[in-house]
Amino acid sequence: MVRWWSAAVNGVKRAAAKPNSPPSSSSSYHTIQAIPREVIGSRVSVKDRARGQIPTVVFSEHLNTKSDGSGIIRSVSRKHILTTERKQIQSILKSVELPFFCSTTFQLQIRAGSGSKALLESGTVIPIKVHRDEESGKILNLVFVWADNGSELKVDVPVVFKGEDACPGILKGGHLNKIRTSLKFLCPVEHIPSKIEIDVSKLDIEDRIFMHEIEVHPSLKLLSRNETMPICKVVSTDPDYWKTKKRATKS
Repeated sequence: MVRWWSAAVNGVKRAAAKPNSPPSSSSSYHTIQAIPREVIGSRVSVKDRARGQIPTVVFSEHLNTKSDGSGIIRSVSRKHILTTERKQIQSILKSVELPFFCSTTFQLQIRAGSGSKALLESGTVIPIKVHRDEESGKILNLVFVWADNGSELKVDVPVVFKGEDACPGILKGGHLNKIRTSLKFLCPVEHIPSKIEIDVSKLDIEDRIFMHEIEVHPSLKLLSRNETMPICKVVSTDPDYWKTKKRATKS
């Protein structure tokens, strides 16, 4: 078994979200090293994994153009079939937890071979898929896209709920129903947030937070067909709550 990780009403109290969650500092001190794969296929991938390597792909969501010297403009996909070191990726995941891995940019260096100083290509990338074995949890494959400055990418940004310990509705015995654990944005590479923090410390029972109430960097575009959908809601766990409320309403 395998698993892919891809990678927040009138009278309702408004949530506070950090509007300018900066890109993770991991991009500045984690440089992922990779080497080209000359042969591909499932059998080769099994051997690569046995040697402590992870089959990896990096490509560009937008085709670049390049002149071949004769005045003819050609498209360049910048797609590379690579392997990365399992030890290095595991080390990164110790400091960047998996839910935030696919919303964090990293530096990538493609070397000519293992231990080689020859640099074939380098740049900023962001993971979009992590293929894991469900039983062992081992990473089987990685997929990155180039995150060039000036470009925009669709990113699933994790939602983190803060203030549950002070939430009036929860203190009354209610439960925070986390309807959405991530939100998809079209983000300029320079402003990709690693997470969206939602403050629920003021919510009472029946209060909810809607997508359109979340404050983010103005350059981010929420990709949702219905921005009036709630991200979370505090619900009562008392079976007699609605009966009591109906009686109070009638009176």
